[in-house]
Amino acid sequence: MPRVIAYLLLIGAGIVSLPVAAYFLDGQGTENWILPAQLATMAVIGALVGQVTPALVGAGASARKRAALGALLGIGAAVVGVVLFFLLINGFSGA
Repeated sequence: MPRVIAYLLLIGAGIVSLPVAAYFLDGQGTENWILPAQLATMAVIGALVGQVTPALVGAGASARKRAALGALLGIGAAVVGVVLFFLLINGFSGA
């Protein structure tokens, strides 16, 4: 059960992270930093979720391995969030 909650938390943060990053970085000269900031933020969130949820990797995994896998899952959730956000704005016909 904690694994499912962690996945849902990461997907939710991945969906919300793009509009939040765009809100703060949408300006002249900073608009190119939206996606890198979103990916970095989601990597940090994923690493934190991986640290506090040992069931995400396995009970015997080291802290470094939990953080690394959590960061990868966070980046994956960010990509899912970008794709969902793109489809919500443009629809399937605009893709």
